[in-house]
Amino acid sequence: MVLLKGFVKPEDQIGMVRMCRQLGKGPGGFYRPSLKNGAKLNLWMMSLGKNWDPTARSYGPTRPFDGAQAPTMPDAFKMIAQTANSTASEFPQINPDICIVNYYTNSGKLRLHQDKDESESSLTKGLPFISISIGDTAEFMFGDTRDKDQATKINLESGDVLILGGESRLLFHGISHVKTNTAPSWLK
Repeated sequence: MVLLKGFVKPEDQIGMVRMCRQLGKGPGGFYRPSLKNGAKLNLWMMSLGKNWDPTARSYGPTRPFDGAQAPTMPDAFKMIAQTANSTASEFPQINPDICIVNYYTNSGKLRLHQDKDESESSLTKGLPFISISIGDTAEFMFGDTRDKDQATKINLESGDVLILGGESRLLFHGISHVKTNTAPSWLK
């Protein structure tokens, strides 16, 4: 696991926010996902490249509830992820083709979970997933179990990039809370 503090330049963060706003309002844009038991996640989500279905826990071409296709992942997103991946040279290099954009409101959170819905081959190889934080600071938690009291907690600030790959690829991770009004003033 590698944390690159302040990795994304301010102008790139602004560009990413603008792209997410534009894509999020169109077909395949932001929605509030539900789990199998019907409970709503405490965030808004948009998939780029391929749709992730939280109920089936799989990726597919369209969203099951409205048939919308995932918007194309912007090249700027791919470039930032690839540059971060190259900077953290201990991970295998990837060509990102899927992006999940999570938008957390002031009360947003995401319980501890593992990202293990990718192909068996990518999980076996320990291919990394790359998390880019933009906006308010979020308390990120991670650990070997789903127990939030035993999880390690760190702050992810606007511009930070977190990469989990190799042995840390299947760590449990989540967002315990968002620290409101902490985004850089130039981003607002």
